[in-house]
Amino acid sequence: MSGFDKREEAEEAKYAHDQQLMFKATARRNKLLGLWAAGLLGKTGDEAVAYAVEVVKSDFEEAGEEDVFRKIRKDFDASGVDQTDHQIRRQMEELLPVAIDQVKSEGG
Repeated sequence: MSGFDKREEAEEAKYAHDQQLMFKATARRNKLLGLWAAGLLGKTGDEAVAYAVEVVKSDFEEAGEEDVFRKIRKDFDASGVDQTDHQIRRQMEELLPVAIDQVKSEGG
């Protein structure tokens, strides 16, 4: 195997690892977001954890994160939780680096 082939293989492995890390981090972010939202919805304990799982599952409806945003928005609206779209999106944005750090600390 030539040096070029080895380098290409290493780059492909790094790309695959990075993609896996982002998948795990996004799922973790969604769980953290679900727990945050659950608190605002008055859910605690097992009910809050179950809600967080619903938020994680909502991300599989379509590509991107709009499906997660829509779930939170809909649930907040139905329960009269006073959070703007900007506040929800900011929370999503702020939780992603936290989730990345958590996943990395667990060994990716």
